[in-house]
Amino acid sequence: MSQLFNILEEKIKGENIRIVFPEGNDNRILEAVSRLAQEEIIKPIIIGNPGELQAKAEALEVSLSGVEIYDPEQYDEMSTLVDAFVERRKGKVTKEQAYKMLLDENYFGTMLVYTEKAHGLVSGAAHSTADTVRPALQIIKTKEGVKKTSGVFIMVRDTEKYVFADCAINIAPDSQDLAEIAIESTHTAQMFNIEPKVAMLSFSTKGSAKSPETEKVIEAVRLAKERNPELMVEGELQFDAAFVPSVAQKKAPDALIQGDANVFIFPSLEAGNIGYKIAQRLGNFEAVGPILQGLNKPVNDLSRGCNQEDVYKLALITAAQALQK
Repeated sequence: MSQLFNILEEKIKGENIRIVFPEGNDNRILEAVSRLAQEEIIKPIIIGNPGELQAKAEALEVSLSGVEIYDPEQYDEMSTLVDAFVERRKGKVTKEQAYKMLLDENYFGTMLVYTEKAHGLVSGAAHSTADTVRPALQIIKTKEGVKKTSGVFIMVRDTEKYVFADCAINIAPDSQDLAEIAIESTHTAQMFNIEPKVAMLSFSTKGSAKSPETEKVIEAVRLAKERNPELMVEGELQFDAAFVPSVAQKKAPDALIQGDANVFIFPSLEAGNIGYKIAQRLGNFEAVGPILQGLNKPVNDLSRGCNQEDVYKLALITAAQALQK
């Protein structure tokens, strides 16, 4: 696992990446940002009352040297943020409503990313996924050509690294969604120095069964190749045909991928969520994520059961995403 994050550290160190952490009052956040600042890997920003946060840090015996603290109630450029938020929401909120909303730390932090005061955001230690993701979808929005964000896990065991998607967000993706997820997942793979070979998974391999479910995956492969002709993508494939060379030879001898896939796109959230948990619990893989992809700027969601190490690692991932074009 350390090798995985060494790769990210090498990418981001010296790049002056600024990551905002809206939950400055959380002890786990304070401990992680202190470490990040001391190691000079990223430039952390935390949100909250400076006096309160300094007192908390002293009680925890951590330093906030090198950490910027923004307080929405005392922020000098709040009126500029309010105007930018009203414009971004295209009249759906008044200035008064916008001001009130921006006192919320997640909305405030997301606007810092949108206005390029920060490169990315990490939240969720004390908030639900909806509280973290909603402002991002309203303000930062998805990249051009991407309709939906998706959630991937990097599955790690010793030197093995694989990408599993979507395991976190889209319950019933259609062909267009699956094609988008496949393309975005290749970018995530490359961030971890994985040369992507994408398998679009199904219960069928190359026409061994026919149903609306298998046709959806076949169409997704066609759309993905149409959008990115250089993409190494194959499907529909059963997992064994995607992962075991001898099975690939029997079931799909003419396939581009011959049991050497490293990016696995599941046909539904149900399949993806079950699949990554089986690998995690039975295969002893560590599941890093979920990493959100498809947004214009990176926003990532912590588990409320996270620890300081989880915050630290997700910050590195978010910073590495910010470097991707």
